[in-house]
Amino acid sequence: MAMNSILNADNIKKALDAFAAADSFDHKSFFDMIGLKNKSADDVKKVFTVLDADNSGYIEEEELKFVLKGFAKDGRDLTDKETKTFLHAADKDGDGKIGVEEFTTLVKE
Repeated sequence: MAMNSILNADNIKKALDAFAAADSFDHKSFFDMIGLKNKSADDVKKVFTVLDADNSGYIEEEELKFVLKGFAKDGRDLTDKETKTFLHAADKDGDGKIGVEEFTTLVKE
């Protein structure tokens, strides 16, 4: 499933451009810019499914590093610092990975 079937492609492009510089990624602003905050829980789960590249039911740290590429092929990799900050913000149960409920909660914050 392509992200642009869930989200507006122009919004995705603008958000990726806004966070093109290393160590500039802010998940709250990013989710707001792409319009994910205003989407239904069902759509948020669809986005989660796309980002869960190995279909494990979780977004692990290694997958999180490539999260922007999940929105567009030309998205950059997150830096280690950005990846750890993102993981720390979402991983409420401390298991080192993000489940669908954790992701949904993070998006809606």
